[in-house]
Amino acid sequence: MEKLINYFKSTTEELMTKVSWPTWDELQSSTLIVMVASIIFAIIIYLIDLVSSFGLGVFYKLFEG
Repeated sequence: MEKLINYFKSTTEELMTKVSWPTWDELQSSTLIVMVASIIFAIIIYLIDLVSSFGLGVFYKLFEG
């Protein structure tokens, strides 16, 4: 039981004193970067899906009876 208590004490100490938390401005900047990157990736995936579905549609029409 003592090991468990010691673990929680050391974890709490590490979170409060040893972790470098971002400032509010850094947090907002990072959030904006993640949002923009997510939108860009979503657009890229959408375009890949659009092109592949068009290509498959053309391919299926070639072999349509």
